[in-house]
Amino acid sequence: MKRLLIFLMLSAFAFSLHAQSVKSELPKPNKQQGLKTDGIVQPYLSDFLELCKKYDIDFHEKLFKLKEIAVVDSLQVNTKGGTLGLLVRDENKEVEKIIFSWMTLLDKEILKVVAFHEFGHYFLGYKHTCGDCNVIMAEVNSSYFDIVKDWESQVEKLFLESPEYNKNKNVNYYVEN
Repeated sequence: MKRLLIFLMLSAFAFSLHAQSVKSELPKPNKQQGLKTDGIVQPYLSDFLELCKKYDIDFHEKLFKLKEIAVVDSLQVNTKGGTLGLLVRDENKEVEKIIFSWMTLLDKEILKVVAFHEFGHYFLGYKHTCGDCNVIMAEVNSSYFDIVKDWESQVEKLFLESPEYNKNKNVNYYVEN
């Protein structure tokens, strides 16, 4: 069992290195600046942005403020947990990168949930909605797979209850820190 876990971790790490070398680029807002995004995360970003269009949430300004969306090996992970995704801020406290731990590559469903979680923070204005409650915006999730089993309603809830969606509707959903 231990050997299998080590093999999976090493395989995921090697895969993340490969994914970082196969970066794709979104359309550039100007010739001097462009968003670099890992090819492995690109489909989830594209799906998320399509949903933003569906729910009439403007994402363009925020998208072009980002420098990079990447899978990295620098986020802290240990046997008791770790950070699977993070918004990285510059010296002015503006988000400039969205990064994902290489551990998310162990399962595409985990990466999907973590990607939508981080995109929810950045594009939808979310803070965490609860401690551990098996929703996309929970601080911790004991089962990413329960979320995936209920994906369509989870995503609908993510967008309909988001601060950005409700900004013009004067609806106040609670968000905790």
